[in-house]
Amino acid sequence: MPLSEHEQQLLDEMERSLYHSDADFVATVGSGRGRPTYRSIVIGVLVGLAGIAVIVAGVMLQLAILGVAGFAVMFVGVLVSISAPRRIVEEAPRPTPSRSKATFMDRMNERWDKRQDGREQ
Repeated sequence: MPLSEHEQQLLDEMERSLYHSDADFVATVGSGRGRPTYRSIVIGVLVGLAGIAVIVAGVMLQLAILGVAGFAVMFVGVLVSISAPRRIVEEAPRPTPSRSKATFMDRMNERWDKRQDGREQ
């Protein structure tokens, strides 16, 4: 069901707001994965076909365990074909908190205040 024009505008506005207000989150979520490559699709299809062959062999030999193993191989092939390659993202070392007894919520509130003040980019 397609979005109406008003809903599309609201969605675009929310995306812009997210990009503007939480750039760290967008960078973390958006950069981890890309589109599947041709190579991973081909490998996944080949592994999936091998899994189907193992299932057929399990049926012919009347071995249920072979059929289950074939299904597992076929499932792995599908996952390989639809998964995107992972990019290795080197993270900067995190600064240690100045207060060792700060609670999780104190640290989150401090980060929120910094973001709202524009001190953290």
